[in-house]
Amino acid sequence: MVNKKFILYLSLTLSLILAAAFSMSLGAVKIPLTDVMVILGKKIGLFSGREIPVQFEGVMNIVRIPRVLLGILVGAALGISGTAIQGIFRNPLAEPGLIGISAGASLMAVIIIVLEISLLTALSNILGYYLLAFGAFGGAGIAALIVYQISRTDGKSNVATMLLAGIAINALAGALTGLITFAADDQQLRNITFWMLGSLGGATWENIMAVFPFIIIPVLLLPRMGKALNAFALGENQAAQLGLKVNTIKRNVVILATMAVGAAVAVSGIIGFVGLLVPHTIRLLIGVDNKHVLPASALLGALMLTLADMLCRTIIAPIELPIGVITALLGTPLFLYILIKDKKKLVL
Repeated sequence: MVNKKFILYLSLTLSLILAAAFSMSLGAVKIPLTDVMVILGKKIGLFSGREIPVQFEGVMNIVRIPRVLLGILVGAALGISGTAIQGIFRNPLAEPGLIGISAGASLMAVIIIVLEISLLTALSNILGYYLLAFGAFGGAGIAALIVYQISRTDGKSNVATMLLAGIAINALAGALTGLITFAADDQQLRNITFWMLGSLGGATWENIMAVFPFIIIPVLLLPRMGKALNAFALGENQAAQLGLKVNTIKRNVVILATMAVGAAVAVSGIIGFVGLLVPHTIRLLIGVDNKHVLPASALLGALMLTLADMLCRTIIAPIELPIGVITALLGTPLFLYILIKDKKKLVL
């Protein structure tokens, strides 16, 4: 089994490297793969003597490299957060949007896009493009905090109550989002639609630096909770009997998942299906041990989003499709195939 897990890690890592290289090469401006390698090599002091067309270097440095790096970060955030949320809820159909993270981010983004409030106008003059990102991140955090506080009784949080509170917050945020959208003009509707379907088109080095700490911290810390999430599979009472601080673990998982998904949604919009499909795929490949499922989900999430972004830029180039459409089109048939083929093996 150890060899099987090592092979999976190695395969995912190599596949991610290849996918990233091809993603940098393909697009409206096609860059030869050898030139991609040279440009990347120059950044670490290699191939310094070889000349590359200025256009290729400009496209790589300004567009392709930031976009691929952002896709890797967002995919890793969604993949590992989906696994952690499923572990804490002990429900294979759970995903980050279930506790209101995505709905809260969407509501705040729509408010910023549509409503011309004096405070938002003043903040827009200060933050510019980043107002939408900060607003979406804040909306995700507020929604998760409300759900968590509702679930607390006598100092303890109840997973079932958290799930129901998440459903209620999702419904409320969805209704408010629809109400505000009704007042939007045509241009605002286009912006809302594109943001709700997800895109990595706004990737910049500044965006990457802004979200990097909010994503890398959960990606590094959540795998350390793998053993605790394994105990959660037995039930909260059994986990407590094993000496685990159940409420602390639940709080930490929710906080870390909210950090990762909130940051991802803030810069890429709503990208569905990654947090739901990735954990299932990993469990079918290497089993249910969260010590390995969590890091492997981060790798597969990064790989899945990198491939999806490459497709959305190349299928009908130079027109770009929303990445959320690609993840849904790719993910739904694969998810149904897994359900039909291995439904007896799925961990419930």
